[in-house]
Amino acid sequence: MSLHRHLVGRAWATGPLRWTFADTALYALGVGAGADDPAREREFTTENSAGVTPAVLPTFATTLVPPGERPALGDFDVTRLLHSHQSLTLHGPLPVEGAAVTESRLTALHDRGSAALAVIDSRCADAATGRPLADLRTGLTIRHEGGFGGEPGEDEPWRRPEREPDHTVGYRTAPHQALLYRLCGDRNPLHSDPAVAARIGLLRPPLHGLCTFGFAGRALLHALCGGDPARFGTVSAAFTAPVLPGRDLTVRIWETAGGALFEVRSHGRVVLGRGRFAPRGG
Repeated sequence: MSLHRHLVGRAWATGPLRWTFADTALYALGVGAGADDPAREREFTTENSAGVTPAVLPTFATTLVPPGERPALGDFDVTRLLHSHQSLTLHGPLPVEGAAVTESRLTALHDRGSAALAVIDSRCADAATGRPLADLRTGLTIRHEGGFGGEPGEDEPWRRPEREPDHTVGYRTAPHQALLYRLCGDRNPLHSDPAVAARIGLLRPPLHGLCTFGFAGRALLHALCGGDPARFGTVSAAFTAPVLPGRDLTVRIWETAGGALFEVRSHGRVVLGRGRFAPRGG
């Protein structure tokens, strides 16, 4: 088994990927909008509520880079591949319907000792006008594939503030949350098939990391942007532990001079860590 290290620097295109409000509303439901109170967040879940203008949750942009479209990074067992980092920068509010083309590149393949870290940079643009919609950076950890002598790469320093969070937002995930979220495009059987989950030592299928990322995005949107997607800028975080559907999520947010630091906890441990947020134009 080996990594395809020759792919570093390789670029590929996907799309156009088209969506309507039905797709963005499904995504909103997939990351918990309306679960506690269907009368709230109706701009993201309905298109015909009186006095409510339809809008798109900013983290919907993560669905515009289909994981099945990237080239194989090696001939290793796919259960060794873990989504470990994600960042997203919005160039403005996403349209409620549209089409996007995405240009992606394998930017780096870092040697982390026992594991490799693949870094993929993507830009999503409007298929008709070419206007940039979002930039994404995806980190994929490949277990047991390190030690090839490459550069380790460095993570940006992050330190939890030694004070209580400025905002604490609690959510309850549904027992079928992963089954609902997978309809947004990520059909990885790890999140639906108990036999596949058992292969990596889990009692049952876990929630998609990007689903937890979407829950965190909702908390940041409402706590720091007044619910306005036009104010949402850049968010990044590391996936540090799996979340089992049905468990609670607690988003802890510390405001800073340039935005905020955050983390998500579930069942007594950090599941989304090293979180950073900066408002658009901030």
